[in-house]
Amino acid sequence: MSETFDIEEQRVRIRRALEESEKFSAEQRKLSAEERKLFAEALKLERDRLLSPWLVIIAVVGGVGGLVAGLAAVFNLVRGVH
Repeated sequence: MSETFDIEEQRVRIRRALEESEKFSAEQRKLSAEERKLFAEALKLERDRLLSPWLVIIAVVGGVGGLVAGLAAVFNLVRGVH
């Protein structure tokens, strides 16, 4: 009877070990997916960090260009009235 008990006890231990192993593997897959997601986000933030000075320059040049065009239009209107 003790041999049967020992075998059943071993089966229970093996089953528990397999379940724990599967839980661990699932957690590892989940963490790996999260790592890939965070890495992609870090790449995006790095790209944005590198592009932001250029976007500021473009916005300033566009603003200055618009201001010059507006002033030129006003100057032409004023000059055309006299």
